[in-house]
Amino acid sequence: MTEKLTDSHKYKLWKGKLEGNGLDIHRVDELYSRRNGKGEVLFSLLYTDATTPEGNKIPPICFLKGEVVSVLICFIDVESREKYLLLVQQRRICDGSMTFEHPAGMLDSESDAAAVAAREVFEETGIQVQKEQLTKVNEQPFYPSTGTSDEAMYMFYCEFELTAEAIHSYHNQAQGLLSDHEYINTHVVPFAEGHKLITNVNGILLDYMYLKDVQDWDLLKQL
Repeated sequence: MTEKLTDSHKYKLWKGKLEGNGLDIHRVDELYSRRNGKGEVLFSLLYTDATTPEGNKIPPICFLKGEVVSVLICFIDVESREKYLLLVQQRRICDGSMTFEHPAGMLDSESDAAAVAAREVFEETGIQVQKEQLTKVNEQPFYPSTGTSDEAMYMFYCEFELTAEAIHSYHNQAQGLLSDHEYINTHVVPFAEGHKLITNVNGILLDYMYLKDVQDWDLLKQL
């Protein structure tokens, strides 16, 4: 059964935030929506006629995506104590290039961000992780593109202490859900080197926030 946009969790969450912040919504036009195999809304392009509390019109186009998660996976060599990032490598629509990113995904209609984050780690890297192993770095969501999208991101990290052999066994493994057009290869790389490969601002920010949270000032200076 096809879910109506106005019945979707993402739409209700977005509209509720707008109204909670004092906007008067006159009309919302659904220009395009993509749904999953269950008929649920994944994302939508909307035209919104709304007035701010100050009496001004707000820029009307919104890419409705909802809440998302991003997870930094850090491997620590048990002998050398060197840190490695486990990144996912895939082509992206932004420019068609091969990108290096932290595992990430959308919450859709779910409310447990940590549970979704743990599932995304498994789907994109093959690593089984419990949500209790994840550390959240932001209690309130970050908005990567406030002018055009409602995307609201929660960031996590998880550390694994492994042998060098075990760490490198996770490199260049094919992962992802083909049904979601995910063609992913894992990429294990020393932390500072991996940081330079990341081009999305969310991933760069998560690197800094992780190092700050664990107080790894020496590695932070290398970035």
